[in-house]
Amino acid sequence: MSLGEPNMSSGRKTTLRENMLFGMGNPLLDISAVVDKDFLDKFGLKPNDQILAEDKHEALFEEIVKRNKVEYHAGGSTQNSVKIAQWMIQKPYKVATFFGCIGTDHFGEILKKKAEEAHVDAHYYEQNEKPTGTCAACITGDNRSLVANLAAANCYKKEKHLDLDSNWELVKKAKVYYIAGFFLTVSPESILKVAKHASENDKIFCMNLSAPFISQFFKEPLMKVMPYVDILFGNETEAATFAKEMGFETDDIAEIAKKTQNLPKENTKRQRMVVFTQGKDDTVATVGERVTMFPVLDIDQNNIVDTNGAGDAFVGGFLSALVQEQVLEECIRAGHYAANVIIRRVGCTFPEKPDFH
Repeated sequence: MSLGEPNMSSGRKTTLRENMLFGMGNPLLDISAVVDKDFLDKFGLKPNDQILAEDKHEALFEEIVKRNKVEYHAGGSTQNSVKIAQWMIQKPYKVATFFGCIGTDHFGEILKKKAEEAHVDAHYYEQNEKPTGTCAACITGDNRSLVANLAAANCYKKEKHLDLDSNWELVKKAKVYYIAGFFLTVSPESILKVAKHASENDKIFCMNLSAPFISQFFKEPLMKVMPYVDILFGNETEAATFAKEMGFETDDIAEIAKKTQNLPKENTKRQRMVVFTQGKDDTVATVGERVTMFPVLDIDQNNIVDTNGAGDAFVGGFLSALVQEQVLEECIRAGHYAANVIIRRVGCTFPEKPDFH
């Protein structure tokens, strides 16, 4: 499957079938609320950041649910992306598969119900030692500070779930794989198993830098997976942190994309592609030997309700076109469309049908 020249012969898209797109990650229930600067300061949060919860944040979760207008949405970065991809595709249902770990509790039931409503084929590893993970989305203006309490999501076990024949069969059915960098903190061995399968079978494995802390504190597992990564996503802040950790000695985003593209790669039949979003600025992507800029869709500041999930939505839109073997430009156009829809709504939620042609 190439991202070079489109398939001119027939002009039709690939026939989609169930389980063609595989995602694995941390299924979390997002708890979103509009907060003020005092709230951020009280818990030592930056306005725009993603962190893992520590003991000192325990009170944050108790406090945020008491705010007025708190909203609950199915979340988790990878789960958001595969859900958006499925929404963009519409039919057939269950083109997207998702694996992750939840608790046997009320929040877990909500996640199951939401995945079903989104027509994603979710297969959760369910355990009762830890409750279903949550993510507090603390919204101020058009910034969002995310604090993830992984809980059950952190309990995913390769040998208890991924390695089971019935589950591994679903993995083998896919031709595009996507795992956010966040899952590196949970089960790097699961990621490697999937990444190697993709590489050995000339399928497409995609990953996301996800957050600055991944490059800073999980660089070793990240770099173990990197040789198998065909498409790497990230935003401008994550790209800059990655460049610093890698000693690239540049803060030019196009240069960072190029250097990242040229890192060692297992499957040499596919050149790595690097795609960095920059909020309202152009999306940067490596196209063969060049780096190209793709402008995002214009949006009035007043229409931006919540940027939480914009990056996940971009990836979801991109994957929906990728799984249909569209060229890079089309993948990015679909990504920009999906992100543009998501930022007009609270949480990573979407209208019934996309209006994308």
